[in-house]
Amino acid sequence: MEPKFQRGWHLAKTDLEQKATEFEWALIRFHESFSRFVLSTGMVTIAADVDIKYEEHVILHVIRMQDRPKNSATIARLMNRDDIPNIQYSLRKLEAAGLIEKQREKNSKTFAYTVSALGVKLTDEYYKVRAEILVKRLEEISEVSEKFERASRFLSLLTGIYEEAARDSATITPLREDGQD
Repeated sequence: MEPKFQRGWHLAKTDLEQKATEFEWALIRFHESFSRFVLSTGMVTIAADVDIKYEEHVILHVIRMQDRPKNSATIARLMNRDDIPNIQYSLRKLEAAGLIEKQREKNSKTFAYTVSALGVKLTDEYYKVRAEILVKRLEEISEVSEKFERASRFLSLLTGIYEEAARDSATITPLREDGQD
């Protein structure tokens, strides 16, 4: 059945372009709702005198992942980010809030970060609230585990394609209107 209405995307002239643009639009909306959820859940679990943003919440959970120290480069790689100065700023905020601790890596000038006792408490509380508020709702979706697994693989594949396209676009020089480089 043909849809009666569709968005008039300036980015979409073919069916594939239309579907890709709709998917990107859904990703943007999902990212924003996920950010709001992380922040609102984080605010429930955090002391009133600690002011951390979405990025810091995510970095805190990344540092706690696998319960081993991580340096800023590793955190950036795990999050697919290349803005290490911004990550370092977030690390300073987390450290000042007492949520992480800095330690010098062996035989190196760099530092790695671990989650402090307060950070463990916060991330454990976040887990409890997340399980109660979010996971119970997710369990209502038919075959949700399989859907998450397929979606995760699909998004990982798309991440590689978008990364390659970003590298390609970095090498493009626009032509001037007179046809000259």
